Amino acid sequence: MSGNLTPPATKPQVPNFSSGPCAKRPGWSVSVLEDACVGRSHRSEAGRAKLKEVIELSKKILGVPADYRLGIVPASDTGAVEMAMWSLLGKLPLDILAWENFGQEWVKDVVDELQLEDTRIFKAPYGSLPDFGQVDFSHDVVFLWNGTTSGVRVPNGDWIPTNRTGLTICDATSAVFAMDIPWDKLDVVTYSWQKVLGGEAQHGVIVLSPRAVERLETYQPPRPLPKIFRLTKKGKLNEGVFKGDTINTPSMLCVEDALDGLKWTESVAGLSGLISRSEANLAAMSAWVEKTSWVEFLAEKPETRSCTSICLKIVDEWFTGLDGEQQADCAKKVAKLLGKEGVAYDIASYRAAPPGLRIWGGATVETKDIEALLPWLDWAYATVKGEMGA
Repeated sequence: MSGNLTPPATKPQVPNFSSGPCAKRPGWSVSVLEDACVGRSHRSEAGRAKLKEVIELSKKILGVPADYRLGIVPASDTGAVEMAMWSLLGKLPLDILAWENFGQEWVKDVVDELQLEDTRIFKAPYGSLPDFGQVDFSHDVVFLWNGTTSGVRVPNGDWIPTNRTGLTICDATSAVFAMDIPWDKLDVVTYSWQKVLGGEAQHGVIVLSPRAVERLETYQPPRPLPKIFRLTKKGKLNEGVFKGDTINTPSMLCVEDALDGLKWTESVAGLSGLISRSEANLAAMSAWVEKTSWVEFLAEKPETRSCTSICLKIVDEWFTGLDGEQQADCAKKVAKLLGKEGVAYDIASYRAAPPGLRIWGGATVETKDIEALLPWLDWAYATVKGEMGA
C-alpha cells in the first residue's frame, strides 16, 4: 500500500459519522423546528400535547408493551441510567456486566458512589462479551445492550429468563430504534434521542416494566434522591412523568426535533425500516472489511458486531509493530485527515478504547455514504502510513 495514492473521486454526501450526537435524518433542516412550542410553558396545553405525542409515538414505533411506562427524563441516557440505579438498586444483590467504557462507568457508580457491597462484577475486554451463563437472575442485573465505544452488542435476549426474581436494567441508548429489543426480558430500558433518531442531546428516556414500577412503590432506597431522580410521590409512581409532565423544564426545540425523527421513522416503514437501514450499513462495512487486509472489526464474533457504533481495529503488521503511543497517533491522524478532507467527521475511536476507528452506522446514515467512505479509509491509512515512514 503506497502513501502516494490518488484520493477517491467521490465523497460521502453527508460526512457526519459521529457516534453521538449522530447524523440528522436524511433531508433534515432547521425548518422542521418551525412548529416548536417555544416561548410557552412546557406545562401549557400545547407543551404537554407535544411531550405526550413523543411518548405515545415512541411506544407505538418501538412496540413497547401497553403496561410498560415510557417517560422523558433529565440528563440524556446517563441521567436515565443513574435515575434507575439510584432509585431501584439495593434491595437485592447485584450482578453488573461491563465490556466497554460506559459499562465501566456504571460499575464505578455502583462501587464508588452507591457503594453496594453485595455486588458481583463481570467484565470483558474491548471486543468481547462477559460469560452470560454466570449471571444470577435472582439478583438485579445491570448491563448495556450495545457497547457504544466497543461496537459489541448483545446478540439476543435468550440468556435472560422471563421468570426472573431480580430486575434487569438495560442501557440501550445506541441499540433502541436499530436493534430488536425483547421487552419481556427487560424491566428498565434507557436511551436518548441523540443516537439512532439523530436527535438533539440533554434529554433521556426511561422505560419501566410493571415489575420495575412495583419495586419503586414498595422499596425505599437507603440514600437521598435528588429531585431529578424522583419517580414517586408519597410512595406511588408519579404517573405524570409518563404522560408528559417532565421532572424539570425540557427544551421544546429538542422535543420538536424528536417528533420530527419519529415521524420520519414512520415514513421509512417504522422500526423494521430503521433496523434494515442500520443492518445494510453494517453489511456494506462487513464486505469491505472482509477484503481489506489492514483492518478488522473490534468485535470478535460476527453475531456481536454492532450495526450502529461500528468499531474497527488496525491489524496491519507495520501498525502492530508500533508502540502504543505511535499506534494511537496513527489512528488519530487517519481520522483527522478524513475530517480535513470533508469526508468523515469524528470517527476516531473512543479515547479509552483501543486505537482505531469508530463509524456510526445508525439508521440516519445512508448506505451510499458508507460505501463512498470506504475507499477513503484505504486512502487515508495509506497516506498516514507513508507519512510516518513505512
